[in-house]
Amino acid sequence: MRYPYEELLTVAGIGKILGITIMLETGDINRFPTVSDYSSYCRCVSSKKISNGKKKGEGNKKNGNKYLAWAYVEAANFMRRYSTPARSWHQRKASKTNKIVAIKALSNKIARACYFIIKDQKPFDPKKLFQ
Repeated sequence: MRYPYEELLTVAGIGKILGITIMLETGDINRFPTVSDYSSYCRCVSSKKISNGKKKGEGNKKNGNKYLAWAYVEAANFMRRYSTPARSWHQRKASKTNKIVAIKALSNKIARACYFIIKDQKPFDPKKLFQ
């Protein structure tokens, strides 16, 4: 496997299968100029269009990679189960919204962290993710 694969395994919640899925479905990380482009490609952000507090339509909800969306939601569920900081962050988020939105928000945080792990080839630091 390639070198960033081992770095992805340092993330709590990402095992061998999810790490391989993320690496193969992401491809070359340099094709994403910013972390928000990668997060959007992973379907971790919503596609709503809001103006003046009113919903004006939906964007292209099917745009992006459904396998990366699945992988990051699975990683968020495992991270919530096995990591204490992730569990407390998820509980705070779920108390303000609902559980599904909280899982998607946690998957977005993981996707953003994995972008920098792959790009910079540095191991995961949970202190940066949950401050």
